Amino acid sequence: MNRARHIAIIMDGNGRWAELKDKKRVKGHEAGGRVVKEITTYCSNNKDIERLTLYAFSTENWKRPRLEVEFLMKLLEKYLKDELENYIKNNIRFEPIGDLRAFSKSLRKTIQNIQEKTAHCDGLVQSLALNYGAQDEILRALNSIKNSEKDITEAMLSNALDCKHSVDLLIRTGGDHRLSNFLLWQAAYAELFFTDTLWPDFTTNELEKIIKDFKKIERRFGGLK
Repeated sequence: MNRARHIAIIMDGNGRWAELKDKKRVKGHEAGGRVVKEITTYCSNNKDIERLTLYAFSTENWKRPRLEVEFLMKLLEKYLKDELENYIKNNIRFEPIGDLRAFSKSLRKTIQNIQEKTAHCDGLVQSLALNYGAQDEILRALNSIKNSEKDITEAMLSNALDCKHSVDLLIRTGGDHRLSNFLLWQAAYAELFFTDTLWPDFTTNELEKIIKDFKKIERRFGGLK
């Protein structure tokens, strides 16, 4: 039976959720943040799940309205500070991926602080993809090893990426059916699940159902049974 050791989620639909309720888009992001906590806690209690990678802020998200971007930065910093106790309590290690250089000094300091204070945790690894794009990740990895005297191998490139772990199960909420530049290398053989549920309405029950369906899939990785 398959084990969903590494689950990755494209958390889509916060803004639309708010608009459907005649609320400001930022209210959708606040509601989405609460779901992040619920899903992370659930995964930390499932011993089959070792890693949870969440698409929090992409390299393309800077194109959104300035006020929305500023709110997202403040929300992220608040989320991390508020979650530290929960990380420690549930033995969760925090590992960000993405190019953090674009963030403010204050936010980078908070990210580093949470990472350091959870480094000893050996349960679930929660990765937030922050200023992340898979194409950017691959380019940065290639630039870091381009001067190698040896030919670049699959293992060399994989080890140079922000995320060095293959994805088993990739979920996208919000109704769209695309990867949106998320973990393109790591998701080469991931099983893909798409749901119309907007992220703030996504529940642990729906995740549990998806995991059950995932376990029934025959994964051949390009080979035969």
